[in-house]
This record gives sequence, structure tokens and C-alpha cells, in this order.
Amino acid sequence: MTDVLDKVAGKSGELVLRRAGEDFEVIANGVFLMDTRNGESERLLVSVAADLVPGKARMLIGGLGVGYSLRAALDHPGVGEIVVVEREPAVIKWNRQGPLKDVHGDALSDGRVTVVEADLVKWLRRTEERFDALCLDIDNGPEWTVTDGNAKLYLEDGLDMLATRLRPGGVLGVWSAESVPSFAKRLRARFGEVRELKIPVPQGEPDVLWFARV
Repeated sequence: MTDVLDKVAGKSGELVLRRAGEDFEVIANGVFLMDTRNGESERLLVSVAADLVPGKARMLIGGLGVGYSLRAALDHPGVGEIVVVEREPAVIKWNRQGPLKDVHGDALSDGRVTVVEADLVKWLRRTEERFDALCLDIDNGPEWTVTDGNAKLYLEDGLDMLATRLRPGGVLGVWSAESVPSFAKRLRARFGEVRELKIPVPQGEPDVLWFARV
């Protein structure tokens, strides 16, 4: 049985938080976006990126989701300061004050975390901040974006912008619910070192993680 816990008009359309048994789901404009059932690939996105960066990484997490990536970053000994960019105030509220708070042990209250309520693409274009790791999980994939505006992030100009926000030796991590060979090709054309991981899921095609180093 599924219960609707909250329904709001978000920045990119209707957002719904619902409970399905012991798990929570987030639906955007009628399309499934995320849930709390597994989260292995979301955790690996940040933990592998942190493993690839020496010292205490300053990390940007694009997309708060259900907080799995943030929790993994806080638990990783190689991560220091974390900036989370999330454009939907309802998602921040559900994680800070709502039922998602217990999913990640109130990770947003940790002093190492700064939450920025903003569109990631626009924020990256105007900021001068640089990071050791950029971990992006704002879409279902480079060709399955939540909004049309996100698509540019995965093209050549978007990858150039992301590279400028990395410190020397920094790592870009990207999450996807599907394999996208054209995106992998663009990554390899822009970055010197690219690694692709496929993470099996209970049903359907494996999740895919890319890690690219400048």
C-alpha cells in the first residue's frame, strides 16, 4: 500500500513524497525519481570519488535526493567540507525536518555540510568555488534529465564548465540509471582519465557511475 505524505508544486513541476511499506519514494511530474530501497550506487558515487582524491576532499554533491550520498560522504574518512546543491525546497525540508531525516541520521545537521538551494547548472556558472570532487546525481541520466535545462550539463560546454570547478587532480563523478555510450565518449574526449562502473540493481538495467579526472 502506498500513502501520499506530501504533495507540492516544485521548481520543475509537481513533487510527491509517498511511503510504500517501510520505504519512501519521490515522484516528479508523475515520473519516479528516487526511493530509499537500496542506495548502493548513490553511496558509491561519493565513496569512490573520495577514494580517488588524496587528503581531505572538499566535495560538491549535486542533488540531495534521499540523503544517501551525503551520508556516505560524511562517513568517509577522506571527505572534509561538503556543499550540497539542491533546487527543490521541498526535498530539503523532507530531509531536514520530515521523514527522510531518519533515513540518513539527520546528516544535514552536521557542521561540515552547507546546503545551497539553487539550480545546479545556474549555480555552477556563477560560482568561483572549486572542489576536489564533484558528484552529480540530479537526473536519471545524461539522456534522461528531470528538466530540459539540465541536458546542457552533459554536453561539451557543460563538461568544460565542470572541469573549471575542479581543483588540480580533482574528480568528477556522475550517476545514471542507464548506460549512455555517447556521454562516455564525450567524457573521454574532455578528461584524461575516465572510469565506468556498472552497479547491479534488483530489477532492470544496472546503474552506471562515471569518474573522470582532469
